[in-house]
Amino acid sequence: MDEKKETYTKLPWFGLGKVGPYLAPYRRKMISMVVLGLLGTVLDVGNPMFFSYALTHFVERGTLVGLGPFVAVYLGAIVLVVLANCISAYRTCEVELYVGRDMRQAGFDHLQTLSFSYYNQNSVGYIHARVMSDTDRIGGWIAWGIMECVWNFSYLFGIIGVMLFLNWRMAALILTLVPVTVVLAAYFQTKMIVLGRKVREINSRITGHYNEGITGAKTIKTLVIEDKMQRTFEEETELMRSTSVHMAHFRSLFLSAISFSASCALALVLWRGGVITARGAMEIGTLSVFMSYALGMMEPIQWIIRALSELVNVQVNIERFTRLMETASEVADTPEVVEKYGDSFCPKKENWEPLYGDVEFQDVSFRYPDGEEMIFEHFSLKVPQGTNVAIVGETGAGKSTLVNLLCRFFEPTGGRILVDGKDVRDRSQLWLHSHIGYVIQTPHLFSGSIAENLRYAKPDATLEEMKAAMQAVAADSIPKRMGNGYDSQVGEGGDLLSTGEKQLISFARAVLSDPRIFVLDEATSSIDTVTEKKIQDATEMMLKGRTSFVIAHRLSTIRRADVILMVDNGKIIERGTHTELMNRKGAYYRLYMRQCSLEAVKTAEA
Repeated sequence: MDEKKETYTKLPWFGLGKVGPYLAPYRRKMISMVVLGLLGTVLDVGNPMFFSYALTHFVERGTLVGLGPFVAVYLGAIVLVVLANCISAYRTCEVELYVGRDMRQAGFDHLQTLSFSYYNQNSVGYIHARVMSDTDRIGGWIAWGIMECVWNFSYLFGIIGVMLFLNWRMAALILTLVPVTVVLAAYFQTKMIVLGRKVREINSRITGHYNEGITGAKTIKTLVIEDKMQRTFEEETELMRSTSVHMAHFRSLFLSAISFSASCALALVLWRGGVITARGAMEIGTLSVFMSYALGMMEPIQWIIRALSELVNVQVNIERFTRLMETASEVADTPEVVEKYGDSFCPKKENWEPLYGDVEFQDVSFRYPDGEEMIFEHFSLKVPQGTNVAIVGETGAGKSTLVNLLCRFFEPTGGRILVDGKDVRDRSQLWLHSHIGYVIQTPHLFSGSIAENLRYAKPDATLEEMKAAMQAVAADSIPKRMGNGYDSQVGEGGDLLSTGEKQLISFARAVLSDPRIFVLDEATSSIDTVTEKKIQDATEMMLKGRTSFVIAHRLSTIRRADVILMVDNGKIIERGTHTELMNRKGAYYRLYMRQCSLEAVKTAEA
C-alpha cells in the first residue's frame, strides 16, 4: 500500500461521520463542553464593554459613584469565565482521551480477528501508525477542534454583531480587511501544509535509517559501510533542516502578515474613530471597544483557516483508520458458527465438541490472496488420529502452507479440510486453535516472566505443571540458570534468552496446553543436537495418541515418523516410512544422502 499516495488523497467532508459511533457515548460531555464554551465566549465578547463602561462613567465624568457594584459584577464575570473555561477544558480532555482510547481498543480488537494474509501485506509500522498515531490525531482534533471551532466562530460573529450594533459604518470599514486577511492566511497555510508533509516524509525516512543503523549494526560493520550509512543519514538530516527552515520562514511571514492586518485594522479604527469621537458622535469608551475588537478579530480568522487545513489532514487519518476497521478477514466464521460456538472474545465453550485428531485434506487447492501461483492443486491426504506425520521438501515446496491450512490461518481456494470428519469451517476458529499446539521456527515470547509466558497456554497452570512441561522438553535448566527461577524476566520478545532457549520455552508452552494436534514447524532448528535428542526421546511418549505434523529441516530427526511426506510444488511426490523411502531411492533418498554428506563434511572440518 502506497502510504504517500494515501496522505495526499483529497477526501469528502462527510468522512467525519465515520467517527460518529465513537463520539456517541460521550454526547453529554460534548454538549456540556460546547455550552460552557459558548458561555465563555459570550463573556469574552462582552469583556471590552466593561472597559467602555468604565471609561464613559468613571474616567470621563471623573466620579467613583457606582464603582463598587461595577467591580463586583466585573469580578463575578471573570470568575464565571474562569470556571466555564476550566470545566469546558476538562470536558474536552475527557472527550479526547476517551474517544482515542475507544478507537485504539476497537482497532486492536479488530486486528485480532484478521487473518495472516493481512499481516503479510502490511508492515508492522503501517499497522502501528493506524492504531496509535491516527487515533491520537483524530481524538485530539475532534475534541479540541470542536471546542476551538465553537469559540472562534462564536467570538468572531459575536464581535462583528456588537460592532454593527454600536456603529455599522465603522464596522463595515474594519470588515473590508477580512477578505484580504483570509486570502493571506489561506495562501500561507497551503504552503505550510505542503512543507509540513515534506518534513514528515523526510522524518519518516530518517527514522527508518536510524532504525536500520541500530538493528543492522553488525551487518554494517561486517560490510564496512559505516561511511555510506553516515553520508546517507547526513544527507537526510540536512534536507530535514533546510525544509524545516523554509517552513519556519513561511510561518514567520504568515504571523507577520496577520500582525500587519491587525495593525491596519487598528489604524483604521484610530483614524476614523478618532475623527468621529472628536466630533462628539461617538464616546471614547465605544472607541476602545472597536480597538479591542479590531485587534482580536484577526486571531479567530487565522485559526479558522488553519483548522480547515488541519481538517484535510485529519480526513486522511480518518480514512486510514476506517479503512482498517472496514477490512474484512479472509478467514472468518459464519454467523451460524458464531451463534453456536461464540467468537474469539466471547466463546461458548459449553457447545464445543471434543477433538480427537482425525484429519483429512479433500481435493485442496490453494494460492495466497496476494499471489497468482497455485501452491497446492487437488491435494488429498488422510491422517488417522494419533499419526505422526513428517513433512519434508525443498524450500518453497509448500510444507508450512500445508499446516497453516490445517490450522485455518488461511482458507483453501478449493476443496475442504476435515477434522474428525467435519469441515473445519463448520466450527469456530477458536475451537480448532485451542486444540492445536503450534511451535514455529522463529518463536515469540511476550515481555514478562517465564511463568507468565507459559501460562499463556494454560492460565491456571500450577508451578508443578510448568516444571513438568519444561522437563518434558529438556528446558528445566533455563529457570535454574536465571536468577529468579520461573519468575525471571525474559525481556522484550525474549531478548534476554538465546534463540534456542526461546524455542524450548515455546515448545514447553505448547506441551502445557495439552493439545490433541501438534504442529512442529522446524521447532528444533535452533537447538543443539544433544538437546534435540533429549526432546525427541521426551516427546515420543507424549505424542502417542495425538496427531502430529512435524516439518523438519534435519531429516535425521523424523526417522521414527509413522509416515513421511515428500512435498514438491504443492504435491506429495513420495510417502512412506523412513525405511520404505530410503529403499525406494527417490527424491527423499537423494535429499537425505545430501544432508548426511554435508554433516559429515562439517564434522570433519570441526
